[in-house]
Amino acid sequence: MTNDEAPTLLEITLLKKSKELLLRFEGDISFSLSCEYLRVFSPSAEVRGHGGPGILQTKKKHVNITSIEPVGNYAVKLIFDDGHQSGLYTWNFLYDLGCHQDTYWKDYLSRLEEAHGTRE
Repeated sequence: MTNDEAPTLLEITLLKKSKELLLRFEGDISFSLSCEYLRVFSPSAEVRGHGGPGILQTKKKHVNITSIEPVGNYAVKLIFDDGHQSGLYTWNFLYDLGCHQDTYWKDYLSRLEEAHGTRE
């Protein structure tokens, strides 16, 4: 999940009530990503696995972001209200999540169903 040619991220807005992160990239490209989606696809080793297949995230439907910490000019660290705060969300990674949101989400829901997991 990367895109080497991602445009520059210009603005990040957290909508706590609707639990969404709005991203605006140069070239008038915008995405609205749910906090659940961002948490489920965290780039952290905890979620991705340590060289293995990764860990399917369950019960994240109501998760929210409590704060956003900038990391240089290339990433942010998202702090979630379930205590998760590892993994850096680079501009390229966020752009990729936005561009492929429908595909990634459908795949996640399929994996969740196969594992008899729940979002609740």
